[in-house]
Amino acid sequence: MKFQGIYTPVITTFDSDGNIDYTAWQQVLDKQIESGVHGLIIGGSTGEFYGMSKAERLEQFAFANEYIAGRVPWIAGVNDMLATEAYQYAAAAKAAGADAMLVAAPPYSLPDAQELAQHIIRIDEAAGIPIILYNYPGRTGVEMDSQCLDLIADRPNIVAIKESSGDVNRIHQLTLDYPQLQVSAGAEDQVLEFFVWGAQSWVCACANIFPSACVAFYQACVVEKDFVKGQEFMAALMPVMEYLEQSGKFVQCVKLGAQLQGLTPGPVRLPMLALDDEMAAQVSEVIKTAAQQLEQIMAS
Repeated sequence: MKFQGIYTPVITTFDSDGNIDYTAWQQVLDKQIESGVHGLIIGGSTGEFYGMSKAERLEQFAFANEYIAGRVPWIAGVNDMLATEAYQYAAAAKAAGADAMLVAAPPYSLPDAQELAQHIIRIDEAAGIPIILYNYPGRTGVEMDSQCLDLIADRPNIVAIKESSGDVNRIHQLTLDYPQLQVSAGAEDQVLEFFVWGAQSWVCACANIFPSACVAFYQACVVEKDFVKGQEFMAALMPVMEYLEQSGKFVQCVKLGAQLQGLTPGPVRLPMLALDDEMAAQVSEVIKTAAQQLEQIMAS
């Protein structure tokens, strides 16, 4: 599987009672596909999988496959604190029609390199479809270090790694030491560095807010190798990315941004709470300014 382009980890829309609002979610999926993104990630942390029941997650897989209907590839987030549940989600993702899986370390248990590698191998064996590894020690508590990667990187189904550690040195290490893995940008505020180092894809939370601009950013850097224009995109997006990466209100900011684009994302699920009025106003202003700048860049 060639993992190239913009892959949006889509939000999950909820109604005022906290139920998944599939009518609103259809609009989210359509907006992404019509804006030219290259694939969608269903059941990622941006989609608040951690706040959903097993039945809801499985239902979401089935709904996504039927509604996307082959228009773009979709990738299933199969992660869970309970390892055995992750193996079941992997099998269910394949049965539902997922094109690939996004696989992170199970949070809280802090497996060592050998244990984490075996966990990933079990997920591979449960589904037998392509895997995008997801290195995000800030969420999981452990890093997919070289000891772990040495044990799994040559498996045929392990095709890529989404690198979200925030350590720029990991970009260099992965590119140089693991050429068999496609490297995907996972830290929103380091995307330009990923592209300069040859990354061909971006798992892009920002695309929930600016899908067309993120596709244009990818086109400029990866296809056209125009890194001067890439710097312009990055400068325009950076204030938004800083809120996403550093505010501690990641999902709330993404959903507010989607709302400003005319979508109906609904509330976040507990334990997350809505933004207060002051922060919502600040984030809204930053997003509106970025939107104006991105429009000018794309028109130039």
